[in-house]
Amino acid sequence: MKDLSQLREEIDKIDREVLALLNRRAKLAQEVGEIKKQEGLPFYVPGREAKILSKLEEINQGPLPAESVRAIFREIISACRALEEPTKVAYLGPKATFTHLAALKQFGSSSNLRPMDSIGEVFNEVEKGRVDYGVVPIENSIEGVVNYTIDMFFDTDLKICGEIFVPVNLHLMSKESDLSQIKKVYSHRHAIAQARKWISEYLPKVDIEEVSSTSKAAELASQEPNTAAIASEAAAYLYDLSILARNIQELSKNFTRFLVIGKEDSEFPSGRDKTSIMFSTKHVAGSLFKALQPFAIYDVNLSKIESRPTKKRPWEYVFFVDIEGHRKNERVAKALKELQSNTTFFKILGSYPAGFKE
Repeated sequence: MKDLSQLREEIDKIDREVLALLNRRAKLAQEVGEIKKQEGLPFYVPGREAKILSKLEEINQGPLPAESVRAIFREIISACRALEEPTKVAYLGPKATFTHLAALKQFGSSSNLRPMDSIGEVFNEVEKGRVDYGVVPIENSIEGVVNYTIDMFFDTDLKICGEIFVPVNLHLMSKESDLSQIKKVYSHRHAIAQARKWISEYLPKVDIEEVSSTSKAAELASQEPNTAAIASEAAAYLYDLSILARNIQELSKNFTRFLVIGKEDSEFPSGRDKTSIMFSTKHVAGSLFKALQPFAIYDVNLSKIESRPTKKRPWEYVFFVDIEGHRKNERVAKALKELQSNTTFFKILGSYPAGFKE
């Protein structure tokens, strides 16, 4: 067996080789960036990046798990893309919220990430061209859809060009060192609801105060004695808090889904795609059934359907639907064409690579 010093020497040698290869990749990315500038092509191509990550996952033989491989190469891609042109991304802030984590997961730390105060502001920044993309929450596996995000698609021409799933891991954090010192807990109302059972068991007598975000809760806990926050691990690092209890959410498999919005969707299929649409039908018996029937005929799976009031006439609704497959897929294209013929309003919100649930 090799001794410790031999193993370390071998690791150092591999690190030098990896660094050389990374810089070689970066130089190629710079050349790609020059061609994109000359031909007016987008710097961020989600379908292409999704194919890269899927291929690496397919050929990975371990011991690194697939999620680690994706995370490592996401940062490599982000750093190389920044050499082409830094990607400007607006997200629902502040820092260390789950939306911030979603933006980091999708675009990497080399991107120019800008926190916004509201979902509407994220949409506005992208529409005005002040940023390239936006990241907004669309639904939580427990709390359901974010209606405001769906409503924003009524009056915008922006497209969905990606989705991100972020596991909701909630931790109790504080400047204090022991649970017995905690008199008040801050958090967002959704986080409080998801940690209610743990709070009742371990902190039954503390005051609970709702704030605008889990990150704001962490900020307050960093400033006030005898307080704690329920927030993400990133918030603990940002505000220098000690984590007193980990994973206090009631359900372990709790995810929030986020959308990447931009002026163009993912034009080319990645092989693992979704398409989102909105439509309305006549207010007569059987109209929704008739509209959706083409998906059954062409064997296209619907992964989600939600209804929202049009806000134009009472009791009229718009349906928000997620479809498995890219709009350029032959079966999907045929189903969408027949659907459109049976609607009073129809809009393709975008086709994009499906996100990974890790």
